[in-house]
Order: sequence, then structure tokens, then C-alpha cells
Amino acid sequence: MTGREPAGPLSVVLVSEHASPLAALGGVDAGGQNVHVARLAGALADRGHEVAVFTRRDDRRLPDEVVVRPGVVVHHVPAGPPEPVPKDELLPYMDAFGRYTARALRGRPPDLVHSHFWMSGVAAVLAARALRVPLLHTYHALGTVKRRHQKAADTSPPERIAAECEVGLACDRIIATCRDEVRELRRMGVPPERVSVVPCGVDPGQFSPAGPAAPRGPFRHRLLQLGRLVPRKGAEVTIAALSRLPDTELVVVGGPPPAGLDADPEVRRLRGAARRAGVADRVRFTGAVSRDEVAPLLRGADVVVCPGDYEPFGIVPLEAMACGRPVVATAVGGQLDTVADPECGRLVPPRDPAALARA
Repeated sequence: MTGREPAGPLSVVLVSEHASPLAALGGVDAGGQNVHVARLAGALADRGHEVAVFTRRDDRRLPDEVVVRPGVVVHHVPAGPPEPVPKDELLPYMDAFGRYTARALRGRPPDLVHSHFWMSGVAAVLAARALRVPLLHTYHALGTVKRRHQKAADTSPPERIAAECEVGLACDRIIATCRDEVRELRRMGVPPERVSVVPCGVDPGQFSPAGPAAPRGPFRHRLLQLGRLVPRKGAEVTIAALSRLPDTELVVVGGPPPAGLDADPEVRRLRGAARRAGVADRVRFTGAVSRDEVAPLLRGADVVVCPGDYEPFGIVPLEAMACGRPVVATAVGGQLDTVADPECGRLVPPRDPAALARA
């Protein structure tokens, strides 16, 4: 793994067990990893490589294969029930996922396998060993960090941290997305010579200042928060900050499809927080959106807020800045690398509505 361009086109397999590149954005388990895998597959295909993405079948109506574009095929792997299963409950199906992947590729082994997220790594180690091909791995998030921040609220399987260490030792190369992750991997015992830092990127053809912007409402200023609707993403902090910002609205992008917003527990919790803060009339939830809607929504904001308790990398700040919008983000994880304060945004402590409002 020298970083040199290959002599010719490669056959590359991306393993992303829960994060399908075909998923809509903003669901509980659909976020930055889905986007990253989709863009990585497309960028590799643009360079002439053949890419196969293996992701778990979570709907019996899905076809076995979907040709996304020339050079990119998504394979739906029968591992566990063909229905949505929370990602923290998928570990028992990873052996079946790995065995299926190895069988599917045995007749024509790829040049390399690149797994995404720790459970994908568990499956990919099995498949890559059976096929005798190199294995790269990107964690996207580490169990040690999640447990440190979420403590008793961490729903990860108890085997996660040990499995992440095993994956790190079994891979030929670890792709870390930021310097903070490199430090965490070193503490886990992963040899530093196996780790390379490759930050996530954005497509400048999709994210740029030029292009349509979402229409504005009656308020003078608009804040926008984009991502999965889970407590650690900090939407409640943004709502609390909004009470200090007159004539400002907050648009929260993500969560279930629009038709399911009223029944969603996290939406109900956040709406309750908005009522208690006296800003319910200034907070709007869009629900999950398509990728094509993201850039116009970002362009339609005055400021994009990324107030997570922790953020392994955080693709939203890059997308916002590519659209010419300033970012206010918490000084955690990958955001320490991507948000240059004060040149293109501001960094604030997590869980601090006053600091968020001042920024």
C-alpha cells in the first residue's frame, strides 16, 4: 500500500453492512457513512475501477443487485431477517454476511476489500481471508469514544471494543479520517504504521455556492442542522440557543420520512424542548431528504450548526463550507480538523447553548 496509482483498473469491493449507498439521508442509521460509501464508489468508478458494494438486505422487495451507474453495483446480502434491524443488533449476522460475500466473490476475487464500520470489518476479515486478498478498513466511529461519551446510554454490543481491536490487527491498512482517530487507535494497540489519515471529502459538482437555494420563511435569519435525529447530535442544544436569537428560525433536516415525524419519539422530545424554550413556532423539521435536496437546503441557511457531543469525522461542515456557508461546530473529533476558527466557522464547547448562541 504505497499510495501510487495502480497500473490498471482494479476490482474493488466495499463492505458496508448497515449503511447502504442507496438509503435516504437522516434516518436513525442513515447518515454520513452512507454518503461516504456512495461517493467513494462513484469516485473510484470515475477513475475506471469496477466497484461492488455489499450491504445487508433490509427489505425483501430489494433486488439481489442494483446497478447504480456504470462501474458501481450494489449487492444486497441475505444476512438476518430481510427487514430493518437496528445496527447495534446486527453482530449475530456478520458471520453469515462474511460467508456469503466470500462465496459470491470466489469465482472472481477482487483486487482488494475495503470495509466500513466495525461490524463490516468483522464480516470483511472473514471474506478477505477466504479470498486471500488485501483488506482496508475505515471505522467511521470507535466504540471507545462512543462509550466514553454515552456511558450507560451506549447501546453497542459489549463485544464491540474487543472486535474493533481484532479488526485493526487483522487488516492490511486502516484508513483514519482525522488526527483524533489516530490517537484513539494508538491507545487501542493498533500499530501506527498500519494507519493512514485520509479525510472524507465532498463532491464540488454537487456542493458549491452556485445553484438553487431553499426558499426562506418569514424570519430574518435561518439556522440549519443536518444529520441523524439522535440525542448525541445536539439538536436540543441548538433549540436552547435559539431562545437567545430573536427573529431566527431553525430548520432541522433528518429523521424519519416526513409522514412519520409526528410519531417519532426523538421528534416529539425535541418539539417538547422547543415548546418549553418558547421557540416552537421557529423550529421546523423536514424529515429525511434525498441527496439532491441537501445542497439547496444548505445554501438557504445563514449558518449551519453542527453541535454534536462527539463527531468521529462530520461530513456536514465540509458540505456547508463547500456551499459557502459558515459553520458553528463543537470542538470535538474530526471537526477540530475541518473547521478552521475563525476563518470559515467557529468552534464551541459541546452542550453549551450560550456559547452556541454567541458564536
